[in-house]
Amino acid sequence: MAMSFTGTQQKCKVCEKTVYPVEQLSADGVVYHKSCFKCSHCKGTLKLSNYSSMEGVLYCKPHFEQLFKETGSFNKNFQSPAKSAEKLSPELTRSPSKAASMFSGTQEKCATCGKTAYPLEKVTVESQAYHKSCFKCSHGGCPITPSNYAALEGILYCKHHFSQLFKEKGSYNHLIKSASVKRAAASTPEA
Repeated sequence: MAMSFTGTQQKCKVCEKTVYPVEQLSADGVVYHKSCFKCSHCKGTLKLSNYSSMEGVLYCKPHFEQLFKETGSFNKNFQSPAKSAEKLSPELTRSPSKAASMFSGTQEKCATCGKTAYPLEKVTVESQAYHKSCFKCSHGGCPITPSNYAALEGILYCKHHFSQLFKEKGSYNHLIKSASVKRAAASTPEA
């Protein structure tokens, strides 16, 4: 009587396809194709004499021992350390901090340069806001303070240059003229 390929056909544990008796290999009561009986890590073909298996996953003896050494137990696959190593991108968007709120709110423009003057960098004189760095004599660039300056038509001077310019001409008319020229120059937007 010839052997038939019908009847109880077993499925290979690895590929889940039918295993015919000619190509069958059985280990620990589990059926494999001979060609599917390989180490899941290195894909090396295994023999019944040199394999180890963990939760149905096949390994050659060297990789089974390496797995144990790396993980300290036999309940993890080689793949798991690689997955945990995927870097999570840091959150780039941060919620506004208290420092940021100091730079918002009612933003005044500097009377000298026309750019926003934030509270930390601002000097206010006669209800005009200036950057501390812009609050200087327009004639000589001398540093001035709210207590030792003179202003004409919104143009700042140190007291020394203000009185010097007044003495030279005897009036403030020429200062008013140059003040309006300076103001026009300051108000043209930068390219």
